[in-house]
Amino acid sequence: MQLIIRPPTIDELPKLADLCFRSKASWGYDEKFMQACRDELSFVANDFDATRIAVAEHRNNVTGVAQIKVGETGADLLKLFVEPTLLRNGIGRRLFRWAGDEARNMGAVRLVIEADPDAAPFYRRMGAHNMGFAPSASIAGRMLPVLVLDLRGRK
Repeated sequence: MQLIIRPPTIDELPKLADLCFRSKASWGYDEKFMQACRDELSFVANDFDATRIAVAEHRNNVTGVAQIKVGETGADLLKLFVEPTLLRNGIGRRLFRWAGDEARNMGAVRLVIEADPDAAPFYRRMGAHNMGFAPSASIAGRMLPVLVLDLRGRK
């Protein structure tokens, strides 16, 4: 699949949030759960200043999105979502590579991922390692696997 990885426009943010919502829902979560996650699956205009966002596009159609936030030595993968009908086409892999490369180029030595439990195996296949668990920001009492990708020496 021929993909273009590019920055989004501000006008695309609602459409990207919808993609995140559809992708998360594809794991079979109920409506109550999904509504509790709505804020964390959304984008705001300030995200352009505080984070880096990439859109995967195929034939002028948005197929995925990733978002990172880089600190002094580390980066957090805030979002990585792929259009559910296009899973297993390499889009997630390309966006994850973008996230790692972008973070490393900005001086980060590690990429930390608070993953959906169903997505954690993907991140492990991409080279990330288990680091522990963290409480969900959206669902009280829910713990999320935390993984880390070492960016040192990565090309």
